[in-house]
Amino acid sequence: MLTTRELQDEIIRLKKEKDICILAHAYQSHDIWEVADYVGDSYGLSVQAAKAAQSTVLMCGVRFMAETVKILSPQKRVLLSNSNAGCPMAEQMDVELISGVKKMYPDYTVVAYINTTSELKTICDVCVTSSSAVQIVKNIENKNILFIPDCNLGKWVADQVPEKNIKLLQGGCPTHVRMSKRDVEKAQKAHPDALLLVHPECLPEVSELADYRGSTTGIMDYAKKSDAKEFIIGTENSIVQHLQFACPDKQFYPLSRDCVCHNMKLTTLGDVYQCVKGTGGEEIKLDEEVRIKAKRCIDTMLELGN
Repeated sequence: MLTTRELQDEIIRLKKEKDICILAHAYQSHDIWEVADYVGDSYGLSVQAAKAAQSTVLMCGVRFMAETVKILSPQKRVLLSNSNAGCPMAEQMDVELISGVKKMYPDYTVVAYINTTSELKTICDVCVTSSSAVQIVKNIENKNILFIPDCNLGKWVADQVPEKNIKLLQGGCPTHVRMSKRDVEKAQKAHPDALLLVHPECLPEVSELADYRGSTTGIMDYAKKSDAKEFIIGTENSIVQHLQFACPDKQFYPLSRDCVCHNMKLTTLGDVYQCVKGTGGEEIKLDEEVRIKAKRCIDTMLELGN
């Protein structure tokens, strides 16, 4: 039987031997973080993958993230650590649904959150991340915006860009919407000196009470740089543990014990080991026409984000 450290050492040895770059999304467990070449948000990881020298990329995250890596790095072999790890938000809306909505609103620019499938990206005009959404929507010439799929993130953007006419559909992250105003009141009563940091995928009733709203990376950076010593974290609960490792002199509390992404938690250190050994994971393959069309809205994101 191997210890965690021994298994990690074997993963590190094998990834070097087999020319594999390991990417870990921020919501992965800390034992996976420790063997990763890069840790971060979904889009940032795909950019790192494109820059990486390795010929194979292993995504420890969910399917749409691995697809984004393949869109930007078609020449590389891309593996998803656990083939069952999907994203309910990314799977909520499909090409047929949004094609129908586009016919109803033909003069709207379709803005797709990065948390969408590669197929859905093919009929969208521009992609955004939670950290770039406000700036990109501001930079779009068209006043009329159809923002998909997350209506909570979309409302957060709309509040900051009132000059735009933003149409939202009912969609979102089932993990973040588990947190309520009641959770905030309960957490603040237990920790009255703590700052509340939340992801904009949360319900408006939660976001409106926050001291800071931003992407996962933004939340972590804010907590690290802040002079405050206590924080209530309103995003996936793994971030509480990661921040405790990063800032041992500070205290971090989950806004809700129920804010757990079960799809992210599917990936284990054992899965990573099986992948680098060559006996696990799933290779991500995209139709070239789909890849090229999906890449257009990502390219537009880069143009509007600069």
